Amino acid sequence: MYASSDGKTRDLVTSQAGAGWDFSLARHPYHNIERPLGPHYCVYNRRQMACCFDKLSTVDGYWHLRRGVAVLHTGELPLQFKGPDAERLLDLLFTKDISKVKPGRCGYGIACYEDGGLLVDGVLLRLSDDTFWYAQADGDFYSWARAHAHARGMDVAITDPRVFVSQVQGPKSMQVLADAADDGMPDPFNYFGIARVKFGGQEVVITRTGYTNELGWEFYTEAHHDADALWAHLSAAGEAHGMVIFGLDSMHIRRIEAGIMNAGSDFDYTTTPFDVDLSAFVDMEKEDFIGRDALLTANTESRRSGLLCDAEPHIGGEIRVNGERCGRVTAGAFSPYLQRGIGIALMDTSAFKPGMPVEIGCIDGKLHQGELAELPLYDKACEIPRGKRVDVPDRC
Repeated sequence: MYASSDGKTRDLVTSQAGAGWDFSLARHPYHNIERPLGPHYCVYNRRQMACCFDKLSTVDGYWHLRRGVAVLHTGELPLQFKGPDAERLLDLLFTKDISKVKPGRCGYGIACYEDGGLLVDGVLLRLSDDTFWYAQADGDFYSWARAHAHARGMDVAITDPRVFVSQVQGPKSMQVLADAADDGMPDPFNYFGIARVKFGGQEVVITRTGYTNELGWEFYTEAHHDADALWAHLSAAGEAHGMVIFGLDSMHIRRIEAGIMNAGSDFDYTTTPFDVDLSAFVDMEKEDFIGRDALLTANTESRRSGLLCDAEPHIGGEIRVNGERCGRVTAGAFSPYLQRGIGIALMDTSAFKPGMPVEIGCIDGKLHQGELAELPLYDKACEIPRGKRVDVPDRC
């Protein structure tokens, strides 16, 4: 099987005149807003998500995120779980105790196969006692959830509510929210909280979450919304703060710096939560969840590591020590802030620790000297997204 990326070229989706053979793809409600910017899309959950734009460089987008405010219209797929057995089903599917997620709060949820391999991750919103949205990463979760609900005779409806997620991220993101909300900043609106606010008279679900470890929030555009009016209202509020639409490439740099995982590349069905340092999201004291029996006997030591290098690591590139392969690159980029190549690695064993010198396969096809590093690469306590640290760096 040929990989779609060799470090030199990649295959993205663009719009062109004509009709046909895009039947299974869904466009974001703000597709026509993005179109004049020259978007190039990846396909994520059968939805188009902009990786980059002709009219905004990846580096400029990164600095808007770090120093101002930027919006990504994502390909995340919210599934709705509603009914008397919604909590019971989700508690079976996820490794964490879902009963602890109270209405009006979010939780990070990961699901495993029976052998302990990871299936998917995402943010779980508890909208009420019996209604949840699971904003999942790219992955096959809908059929998995339906099959287990049916096999156990659970009273729960699992549907696609046709909701689309957008992220507003950066140190000025809360200023945009305060100006956009008809009634001002919601209170409370703590980290991983949910609020319902009115934007130009339309009630919208928002969450204090994101994929950047910057200060930020997300809003959920539903099928009944007037999306054009909603975006016009938010855009007007953001204009005074320099808000821009940016692509996943810019966000990708920041998420690596923060050690945030990507389903399908940083982890997959071959890795357990322990392998990739997600043990904090596994409640082994729970009586039952899918994969628990396998995880009881699994190695609990993490094999995940950060990377620092003088060049950009290539996804799939080898990591070597003394000429011997000892791991592989799962994510790579060049950090404009750190002025170094950065990455995430999956090592062959847990014996390889931060600070160890390694050789790293990079996008120029060569091995470069580098080192293993602790994740996150900075803001170790993750204070920025919680609003406990104002970190607005100078542009390098």
